[in-house]
Amino acid sequence: MNLSASDFYQKISSDENAVIVDVRTPQEFNDGHIQNSLLIDIYNPTFQSKILELDKTKNYYVYCRSGNRSYHAGVFMLSEGFGSVQHLEEGIISWTEKLER
Repeated sequence: MNLSASDFYQKISSDENAVIVDVRTPQEFNDGHIQNSLLIDIYNPTFQSKILELDKTKNYYVYCRSGNRSYHAGVFMLSEGFGSVQHLEEGIISWTEKLER
């Protein structure tokens, strides 16, 4: 489930079934996010219901600032039957590729 920044980048670049999920706050998201990321704030009370609306057959790549929130989001997703969930182990602070703003 844990991917380094380089492995995360390689996976999302080559996986046609990838869904990238940013679990940070809207402010953090607006400060810069990975291209094509879907924002689902883990601190929002609707987080679990929004996650459960997602297609469980897709491949999910989850990230946050440092890896803690995305790890917990990934554990939740796996417990709810999502088949493929990876997370950016050291978070976006380890990301060296371009960010969208």
